[in-house]
Amino acid sequence: MDRNLALEMVRATEAAALAASRWVGKGDALAADQAAVTAMHGALSAISFSGTIVLGEGERGLVPLMYTGETVGLGGGDLFDLAVDAVECTRSVAFGRSNAMSVVALAPAGNFHLPPSQYVNKLAVGPNAVGAVDIRLSTEENLYRVAEALKYSVADLTVVILDRERHAELINDVRKAGARIHLIPDGDVAAAIATAIPGSGIDLLMGVGNSAAGVLAAAALRCLGGEIQAMPAPSSKSEAHSLRSVGLAELDHVYHTWDLAGGNDVMFAATGLTDGDVLNGVCYHSNGATTYSLVVRLKSRTRRFIVTEHWFEDNPTY
Repeated sequence: MDRNLALEMVRATEAAALAASRWVGKGDALAADQAAVTAMHGALSAISFSGTIVLGEGERGLVPLMYTGETVGLGGGDLFDLAVDAVECTRSVAFGRSNAMSVVALAPAGNFHLPPSQYVNKLAVGPNAVGAVDIRLSTEENLYRVAEALKYSVADLTVVILDRERHAELINDVRKAGARIHLIPDGDVAAAIATAIPGSGIDLLMGVGNSAAGVLAAAALRCLGGEIQAMPAPSSKSEAHSLRSVGLAELDHVYHTWDLAGGNDVMFAATGLTDGDVLNGVCYHSNGATTYSLVVRLKSRTRRFIVTEHWFEDNPTY
């Protein structure tokens, strides 16, 4: 039987979400992240597979667990690369905001590619608008293209944008075009995924965000049939100079979904930490907690929304 590793990875995302959920709203992002990293690492270490973290919690020597380059799993079988984020949106956990998730993405070795800049300009759409957009075009043009693809007016589109000062012009352009806006404080991985989930109410994601989050979103969107495009968005003059030294073309390069997350067997698992645009957060009850997860796989074109009841008296068991 063909093995869907994402169904096993969801135990790692559940473990991380449960561990970090104890810190929701307590103002300590570092404690939440450390708890989630420890729990996720323990769960991954117990799975029979051979994995290398290529996009992790930090560089080797700077973080003790889940660092880029670390090998995880019990070994055996094909080699997989992992992109992980034990807490995607630590600030959302610290302050009790929306869209925090625990995430693991997998692909055959050599298929995750991080753009050269820390921040990238992103444009994400769902399956019905794939091929209709081009990040190099104006905001208005892309909105009209998506509206045409979805067969409704621009006025009925909803665009999700990170609430940042850098997006003032983008927000103004979207408003001028007549589309609706859903501003979020953090969590553009969840928001990008929402474009490919029927009934989410989100049609596009636009704006500048973390490039690592773009890779995670790309993995999910490949499985869901959506699309993401990204272009380098240097956050400083020194970073821009570094990119120009490689070549001016690098600044204008468009990274597509398959560039960021390649291969023919991409898998993605996420568990909600706080309520968001795709998943509910961890919900505690008298005897334990309930988690809500999404598991998708490119090869089988399956998507599973998993609700898990965890029963424990004090400490979670996974």
